[in-house]
Amino acid sequence: MSSHPTSPRPVADLFAADGRLVAIPRRPARREALLAHLAETLFASGRVYREAEVNEALKTVHEDYPALRRYLVVGGFLARTKDGAAYHRQQTAPLPGGATPSVA
Repeated sequence: MSSHPTSPRPVADLFAADGRLVAIPRRPARREALLAHLAETLFASGRVYREAEVNEALKTVHEDYPALRRYLVVGGFLARTKDGAAYHRQQTAPLPGGATPSVA
Protein backbone atom coordinates (compact mmCIF):
# COMPACT_ATOMS: atom_id res chain seq x y z
CA MET A 1 0.00 0.00 0.00
CA SER A 2 1.26 3.42 -0.83
CA SER A 3 0.26 6.60 0.91
CA HIS A 4 -1.71 9.06 -1.15
CA PRO A 5 -2.42 12.78 -0.76
CA THR A 6 -5.63 12.14 1.18
CA SER A 7 -3.92 10.07 3.88
CA PRO A 8 -4.24 11.57 7.38
CA ARG A 9 -1.56 13.96 8.56
CA PRO A 10 0.65 12.60 11.32
CA VAL A 11 -0.32 13.32 14.91
CA ALA A 12 3.03 15.07 15.33
CA ASP A 13 1.60 17.96 13.25
CA LEU A 14 -0.68 18.80 16.20
CA PHE A 15 2.24 19.60 18.51
CA ALA A 16 4.41 22.71 18.71
CA ALA A 17 8.19 22.42 18.89
CA ASP A 18 7.99 22.48 22.71
CA GLY A 19 5.90 19.29 22.72
CA ARG A 20 2.63 20.98 23.67
CA LEU A 21 -0.57 20.71 21.68
CA VAL A 22 -1.31 23.65 19.42
CA ALA A 23 -5.05 22.91 19.68
CA ILE A 24 -7.43 20.02 20.34
CA PRO A 25 -8.71 18.97 16.89
CA ARG A 26 -12.39 19.54 16.14
CA ARG A 27 -12.60 16.85 13.44
CA PRO A 28 -13.55 13.54 15.10
CA ALA A 29 -11.10 11.35 13.13
CA ARG A 30 -8.23 13.73 13.85
CA ARG A 31 -9.16 13.96 17.54
CA GLU A 32 -9.38 10.13 17.75
CA ALA A 33 -5.84 9.85 16.38
CA LEU A 34 -4.62 12.36 18.96
CA LEU A 35 -6.41 10.59 21.83
CA ALA A 36 -4.95 7.23 20.82
CA HIS A 37 -1.48 8.83 20.77
CA LEU A 38 -1.96 10.46 24.19
CA ALA A 39 -3.30 7.24 25.75
CA GLU A 40 -0.32 5.27 24.43
CA THR A 41 2.35 7.80 25.34
CA LEU A 42 1.07 9.17 28.66
CA PHE A 43 -0.55 6.14 30.31
CA ALA A 44 0.94 2.69 30.88
CA SER A 45 -1.19 -0.41 30.35
CA GLY A 46 -2.18 -2.21 33.51
CA ARG A 47 -1.56 0.76 35.79
CA VAL A 48 -4.27 2.54 37.80
CA TYR A 49 -4.03 6.34 37.95
CA ARG A 50 -5.62 8.75 40.41
CA GLU A 51 -7.48 11.66 38.81
CA ALA A 52 -4.72 14.05 39.93
CA GLU A 53 -2.13 11.91 38.10
CA VAL A 54 -4.23 11.92 34.92
CA ASN A 55 -4.57 15.71 35.19
CA GLU A 56 -0.82 16.20 35.69
CA ALA A 57 0.01 14.03 32.68
CA LEU A 58 -2.47 15.89 30.47
CA LYS A 59 -1.28 19.32 31.70
CA THR A 60 2.10 18.51 30.15
CA VAL A 61 0.53 18.75 26.68
CA HIS A 62 -2.38 21.22 27.00
CA GLU A 63 -3.93 23.58 29.53
CA ASP A 64 -7.47 22.27 28.89
CA TYR A 65 -6.77 18.97 30.63
CA PRO A 66 -10.42 18.49 31.76
CA ALA A 67 -11.54 18.41 28.10
CA LEU A 68 -8.77 15.98 27.15
CA ARG A 69 -9.61 13.75 30.12
CA ARG A 70 -13.30 13.75 29.15
CA TYR A 71 -12.49 12.97 25.49
CA LEU A 72 -10.23 10.08 26.57
CA VAL A 73 -12.98 8.58 28.74
CA VAL A 74 -15.87 9.16 26.32
CA GLY A 75 -13.77 7.87 23.43
CA GLY A 76 -12.98 4.68 25.31
CA PHE A 77 -9.23 5.26 25.63
CA LEU A 78 -9.34 5.54 29.43
CA ALA A 79 -11.79 3.81 31.77
CA ARG A 80 -12.90 5.50 34.97
CA THR A 81 -14.41 4.13 38.16
CA LYS A 82 -17.96 5.30 38.92
CA ASP A 83 -16.71 7.70 41.60
CA GLY A 84 -14.10 9.14 39.20
CA ALA A 85 -11.27 8.40 41.64
CA ALA A 86 -9.33 5.92 39.50
CA TYR A 87 -8.54 5.64 35.80
CA HIS A 88 -6.80 3.04 33.66
CA ARG A 89 -5.91 2.72 30.00
CA GLN A 90 -8.30 0.54 28.03
CA GLN A 91 -6.71 -2.58 26.56
CA THR A 92 -8.93 -2.75 23.50
CA ALA A 93 -9.39 -0.26 20.73
CA PRO A 94 -12.47 1.94 21.07
CA LEU A 95 -15.54 1.08 19.04
CA PRO A 96 -16.24 3.14 15.92
CA GLY A 97 -18.03 6.41 16.54
CA GLY A 98 -16.74 6.72 20.10
CA ALA A 99 -19.32 4.22 21.42
CA THR A 100 -18.19 2.50 24.59
CA PRO A 101 -19.37 -0.88 25.77
CA SER A 102 -21.71 -0.67 28.73
CA VAL A 103 -20.19 -1.59 32.07
CA ALA A 104 -22.34 -3.15 34.76
